Amino acid sequence: MAAPAGHLRPGRYLAFFALIVVALYALVFFTGSGKPTPKLGIDLQGGTRVTLTARNPDGGDPPRESLEQARSIIERRVNGIGVGGTEVVLDGSNVVITVPGEQGDQAKTLGKTAKLGFRKVVTSQPVTPVPQPSTPPASGAPSSAPPSSGAPGASSAPPSSPANGGGGAAGAPQQQPNDNADEKTKKEIEEARNIRQNPDLTSTDQAKQAAAAEKAFASLNCAPNVSDPLVGNDLTDKPLVACGDKNTMKYLLEPEFLPGTEISDASSGYDTQNSQWVVNLNFKSDGSRIWGDFTSKNIQKQAAFVLDTQVVSAPTIQSAILGGQTQITGRFGQAEAKDLADVLKYGSLPLSFESSDATTVSATLGLASLQAGLIAGGIGLLIVFIYCLFYYRLLGVLTILSLGLSFMLVYAVLVLLGRWIGYTLDLAGVAGLIISIGITADSFVIYFERLKDEIREGRTFRSAVPRGWSRAQRTILASDAVSFLAAAILYWLAVGDVKGFAFTLGMSTVLDLVVVYLVTHPLVAMVSRSKSKFLSNPKNLGLGAVQQLGSERKSAARTAAGRPNVKEA
Repeated sequence: MAAPAGHLRPGRYLAFFALIVVALYALVFFTGSGKPTPKLGIDLQGGTRVTLTARNPDGGDPPRESLEQARSIIERRVNGIGVGGTEVVLDGSNVVITVPGEQGDQAKTLGKTAKLGFRKVVTSQPVTPVPQPSTPPASGAPSSAPPSSGAPGASSAPPSSPANGGGGAAGAPQQQPNDNADEKTKKEIEEARNIRQNPDLTSTDQAKQAAAAEKAFASLNCAPNVSDPLVGNDLTDKPLVACGDKNTMKYLLEPEFLPGTEISDASSGYDTQNSQWVVNLNFKSDGSRIWGDFTSKNIQKQAAFVLDTQVVSAPTIQSAILGGQTQITGRFGQAEAKDLADVLKYGSLPLSFESSDATTVSATLGLASLQAGLIAGGIGLLIVFIYCLFYYRLLGVLTILSLGLSFMLVYAVLVLLGRWIGYTLDLAGVAGLIISIGITADSFVIYFERLKDEIREGRTFRSAVPRGWSRAQRTILASDAVSFLAAAILYWLAVGDVKGFAFTLGMSTVLDLVVVYLVTHPLVAMVSRSKSKFLSNPKNLGLGAVQQLGSERKSAARTAAGRPNVKEA
């Protein structure tokens, strides 16, 4: 806390502040990239932000360990896009993916559970043009159908890139349903399991099997806009009825015989023989043995590659596939094949997620938003400057100088926070900075008005400074404490962009105290001690009127005190 002006050494305080500024900007220019620019959010530089919400119907919050594991896997997937400056952070039970620039469209698909499994096809049937989920199909028991078009026979094919042990590739052990969904979601998953994963689907009793299959096929809606509650929540040790072949076929599948965790690498490539894009897979040693045994015993039968309860390919096995390599084929475009290979390569998620929000901002719009924010801040500063110069004269100049130094502190801290903890300045943060201009100026106004109160009581400017500061600093501390507490509570309770607003508001409030104590008060004390007639003239400090009022009150008090003495005489 600064000492009263009579004992204050302003030079020491100003030198200490200068040392802080020099240290901060030395860190800005000589650490990290050395670029003096803060890290901007996607709403200022353009990009894509996707918010994924964990889904678990057993109640309670998702385990923190599972969320951290999911964040790590999604981060590896995002890094696989090859765009610099990407960010994956946890926000409560949400995973927020931020990809700057114009290459963030792929981020919208990175929340796939990517739970891959291999199942034997029992039977299949085409999807009717107008599905009637509530009415059983007229055909009765499902009958065998040929392999889906666009899914050629499985064959051994070298991957387009060598295996690199991509981190346990896709697939996950049997999932417990997500803990974060409501009772409705829990009920939907249980109902889907009871119908589409009924053990009777593979019963040796033909009547029971036919009835269960008929009910399961009828309940399954393969429309593209219908979400499947079993995504990430299907049981691998039970049969499954699933959609496939671009939602044109329904498949009845046996329990999983090979999990996706046995994949060591995945890559996309173009099959020139069949003129189509494929995903090449490399198996680990156990996976290679299981796949080889299965294909040897099931020639001319179908094997389904099931990704998140969707059959992406169901080829007919033409011969035994040995060597630990195979292909996933389907109606893939180049981008689809690459996306599928990426999510399989970096591993499956321990939780299932749904995209609760996806925002894409063009770089042009981001630049326009940044310019608008800067213009708004500039207008706010200009209004404060004009008011201070008009009302406080030279004290207003000190206000402008203090605001400029405060901005220097805030800017350096923003740059360093973006470099050290990944803080990104977004539009909400800019709004917080603009509002903080008023909070900082308010501290100066409180101090100067206290000075006026002291001078109004008849004191000189020099004697008013220490007394005014002693009274003003309590008010300034109380005001800033309230502002900081409000910002801290808002940051704690808020999610998303509002946190950026609360963060910059709270940070600016703290730095306001630094500037008031180390710059503004010492400068005012220096002016009060100045021997310059120009600086010591109250009229030039905006204090002429109050000084005149103080002199009048002092004279009136003396006159009133002198009357009794005259009468006594």
